[in-house]
Amino acid sequence: MQSNVYMILGILVMAGVTYFIRMLPLTFFTRKIKSRFIKSFLFYVPYAVMSAMTFPAVFYATGNVYAAIFGSLVAVVLAYKEKSLLTVAVFASIAVFIAETAIKLLGA
Repeated sequence: MQSNVYMILGILVMAGVTYFIRMLPLTFFTRKIKSRFIKSFLFYVPYAVMSAMTFPAVFYATGNVYAAIFGSLVAVVLAYKEKSLLTVAVFASIAVFIAETAIKLLGA
């Protein structure tokens, strides 16, 4: 029973925080933002936050850190060459699979 109350309270707190964060800019910024710097900053914030949250997890998602590094390098190279997100994800996954298989076969 107590875990259900804890879970419901957690969901309500997260909903309140999410609503507050989304409502706050609407209350403070009544005019259109004209500053090129602020527009550019706000455009890249979601990408920076997403990267900061997901990139460290990449190194713990595989069985071997070296395989994760290899997959990350493949992903960075393909992203630099402006390949699609699906292409980058598929080839990075294949690279990690190949690296983990090679590491297991070599016994390292």
